[in-house]
Amino acid sequence: MTKLDKPNYIGKEQLPQEFNDAHAALRGFANSDLDSSIILSAGLNPRLYGYFEKFEDFYPDENNYLKKKIVIKVSDYRSALIQGKFFAKKGLWVSEYRIESGLNCGGHAFATDGHLLGLILEEFNKGKEDLITITHELFVNALKDKNRTVPNEVLSIKLTVQGGVGTHEEHQFLLDHYKVDSVGWGSPFLLVPEATSVDKDTRNRLAKTKEKDLYLSNISPFGIPFNSLKVDGKEISKLPPFRGTPGSSCPKKILISNTEFTEKPICTASSKYMKLKIAQMDTLNLNEKQYKKQYDSVVAKACLCIGLGTSSLKELGTDLYKQITTICPGPNLAYFSAITSLKNMVGHIYGKKDVTVKVREDRPNVFIKELSIYVNFLKDKLENQILPVNKKDEKYYKTFVCNINNGIEYYKDLFTNMVESFENSKNNILNELDYYSNLINSFELPVVPAKIEVDK
Repeated sequence: MTKLDKPNYIGKEQLPQEFNDAHAALRGFANSDLDSSIILSAGLNPRLYGYFEKFEDFYPDENNYLKKKIVIKVSDYRSALIQGKFFAKKGLWVSEYRIESGLNCGGHAFATDGHLLGLILEEFNKGKEDLITITHELFVNALKDKNRTVPNEVLSIKLTVQGGVGTHEEHQFLLDHYKVDSVGWGSPFLLVPEATSVDKDTRNRLAKTKEKDLYLSNISPFGIPFNSLKVDGKEISKLPPFRGTPGSSCPKKILISNTEFTEKPICTASSKYMKLKIAQMDTLNLNEKQYKKQYDSVVAKACLCIGLGTSSLKELGTDLYKQITTICPGPNLAYFSAITSLKNMVGHIYGKKDVTVKVREDRPNVFIKELSIYVNFLKDKLENQILPVNKKDEKYYKTFVCNINNGIEYYKDLFTNMVESFENSKNNILNELDYYSNLINSFELPVVPAKIEVDK
């Protein structure tokens, strides 16, 4: 994550930015003898992206060869073009654009404004050549300005996609219809002991997971929705990470970013931050309901630096912190109901006939599942919206609904005219689209009251 770029200090003296966490990690990779790729996620970090210029392995040689390749995760075409151009202007080439569903993936959830995966892929499919042409021209000009080797042909670009894919039919459809180069699978491999390091108890719980057990939590110190698993019917965020004082002692300090109370950043999941924040709340004369809501929000934050590694440490028998395991599967895991082998999972992906991966028969289509998550996401935001709204809020809700409706109409046309794929589920899918269309258009969107003056 490009956001994991905290500054470091010797005593009270802040070190130069090349000693920031992400900068140092990039430097270690760039100076290694690896022939590999670096994958960047969670938005554009101009200072970090600019640091790539300093390392020889990211530039092409006389054989058009890149020893180290740049891969970026993107949520839409516009984001890909902006980031691709940013790198190209520095003489750096993005070799892969990894398109990821905003809400139907594991880990942090970076919701779009209602843009659905199918339409996003359609835009990439139609715009790929423009993306290549625009970035290639900038790339070549930058290399010439730096007196560097200019490739005698356009370097390759891969478009890949991931997020909630669960059947061979879906996998093949994305490859064939949108002409992507590959399709990524993640969460189902949490049920494959050969592929992931997860302790036995957690893996057994994952195998029994249902839709109600997976939810978007607010446990991330970054304040970004985080896909989480409930423990025995309770939200992990409601379980105290330590006895006594809420919060973590923050031994790793990887996610520190908040300077609300301190000059140096601290983590919002730390005991130090929670103590200061609760003390501030005590001075605000909040009523009981307001106080509880704010208090729950503060103490919900979890130490992801340690929690996300706890399951692996338990599996290895080296758990030092004795913390509650944090694990972040995507919603798609709810439909895989048994631990399986790597051979079986790979066979399932590629449609082998002799595999026994247990996928629930009521599993919705990948596009329908993402649509349902977005509709529920909007519903939750509306229910928690503090009134009155401002013009920015009103525009956001209208844009969100408009984008969802555009996506639904696109899917209706796509599935209605489909001939070979999804023959057995087409009618179900079209009925689901009608259902979510009616549902989202039944929502009452907040508007700015006429009497309230709003700054332009």
